[in-house]
Amino acid sequence: MSELVTIGLAGDVMIGRLVNTFLDTAPMEAIWGDVLPELLSTDLNLINLEAALTTSERMVPKVFNFKADPQKVEVLTKARIDVVNLANNHVLDYSQEGLIETLKTLDQAKIDHVGAGVNRAEARKPVILNRKGITIGIVGYTDNEPSWKARSNHPGVHYIEVGDLSTVLEDIKPLRDQVDVLIVSIHWGPNMREYPSSSFVEFAHALIDNGVDILHGHSAHIFQGYETYKKGLILYDTGDFVDDYYVDPYLRNDRSFLFKVQVSKEGYQNLDLIPVRIKGFCVHLAKGKEREEIFNRMDYLAGWLTTMAAAPEKRP
Repeated sequence: MSELVTIGLAGDVMIGRLVNTFLDTAPMEAIWGDVLPELLSTDLNLINLEAALTTSERMVPKVFNFKADPQKVEVLTKARIDVVNLANNHVLDYSQEGLIETLKTLDQAKIDHVGAGVNRAEARKPVILNRKGITIGIVGYTDNEPSWKARSNHPGVHYIEVGDLSTVLEDIKPLRDQVDVLIVSIHWGPNMREYPSSSFVEFAHALIDNGVDILHGHSAHIFQGYETYKKGLILYDTGDFVDDYYVDPYLRNDRSFLFKVQVSKEGYQNLDLIPVRIKGFCVHLAKGKEREEIFNRMDYLAGWLTTMAAAPEKRP
């Protein structure tokens, strides 16, 4: 087997609102807590960036609008975040000018991004990186906010409907022969959904069947189960990683993982789960009883997926 590369995958990182205010006086690396060494130990880190990086005041009509000061991009560089997914329901919270400033800010910080752009071609453009001789390709999508869909001469996100395999194939077929490992990062589904629906499972399987090695899902604000399907890894939802959100006492959206995935030239090899908890606008390693509870929840969710695979008619 060829050399292994470790990829750190995390869910939503929302550095706006109270997190942005916290960072006005705290060190930029503070929000990563004692998880920082784990992030710095990987070869590549990918997150969903759940806030625009902009000074724009053109707030679009929504329930929640998230932005952080552009200089707070340093938060991402401190944790060596290499790639961010921007295909989500918050990158245009402060209009097109907010998106364009976000893109420029990330480019200046040398942070790669997928899933949004100044036009459709840019929004669907993959990131291709090389680590230890292994070539990794990443593409970003969302099924949120269809009106934000990028067009030929219009900024926006790489929007797809779940089940739209043809659009994904347009992106990944030419990419598959260029890379050893192919990652799809997708912001999909409603908030606080505990289990992926049958249509999501079927779509995830179809992506693996067509050459995707790792599916990096996010959007529910809580982690869902993971599945090894054929030779691929499906992380249906990676939950929240940093935010200032209200914590549901049952669903516990303050709990998740840093998903450390090992890959080789042959594709996906291994998954290491690092349980984490958000507290005081920062992410921390979960310890003691809480660590055990997070693992137990994941064991249950992964087991549920196994059961549903054997009896698909029981899926929600």
